[in-house]
Amino acid sequence: MPALAKTAQDKAELVTRSLPDIAKNPRRKAALSIAGVAVLGGLAVGPSAFAAPVTTGPHAGAVAAIDLATGNTVESGLTTASDKVPTKADRPSRDELIPHGVEGAQSRIPLNDEQVSNAKAIVKAAKETGVGERGAVIGVATSLQESKLYNLGHLGTYNDHDSEGLFQQRPSSGWGTPEQITDPDYASKAFFGALKNVGDWQDLPLTAAAQTVQVSAFPYAYAQWEEQAADIVQQVW
Repeated sequence: MPALAKTAQDKAELVTRSLPDIAKNPRRKAALSIAGVAVLGGLAVGPSAFAAPVTTGPHAGAVAAIDLATGNTVESGLTTASDKVPTKADRPSRDELIPHGVEGAQSRIPLNDEQVSNAKAIVKAAKETGVGERGAVIGVATSLQESKLYNLGHLGTYNDHDSEGLFQQRPSSGWGTPEQITDPDYASKAFFGALKNVGDWQDLPLTAAAQTVQVSAFPYAYAQWEEQAADIVQQVW
């Protein structure tokens, strides 16, 4: 049977078999270069500002493989289930984080230390690029959709074109080299640089702002992560 004809379960099992090797190889762990894991729905084609049509849903093997790879991780204590952490005086308010309210049903996943570290890198870049807490929420939500906050390397035959990193940015579309876009700081700042070029991005719904940057085949998928992204930003700001 050709590799591309494998079932979602077959692809998911590839991840399980690869995990011990990933743990032994720090660079592979950092990039999560796991054959069988693919993009969850975003297609970052370049730092531009135009929309793409809606197509079919995420690749079944991608969903199965990522879920299997991350579903049994140790929770970090951040934004798991529906628990909330009290807001400190110097942290952004809910109104600053979600000024337009959430759109539609919300999704939520447990986070391990690696995912939290990547979220912190996104928030740090948001501060340094001047997009503030609202920009940070958009960035974290986008990465939750694109990679579940994992810094994914090239995934071989299961890769979505040449998409890599937290935001699944593409070297062929001008986002940077593979080494650059798998650097969380570089990738985050590239995303925020493109976001700042979107007119009135602060006034747009999250999914519209994210989609204008990412030009995804699934433009409404980002909205489902807004609440968890806001929780993360509020806790690590």
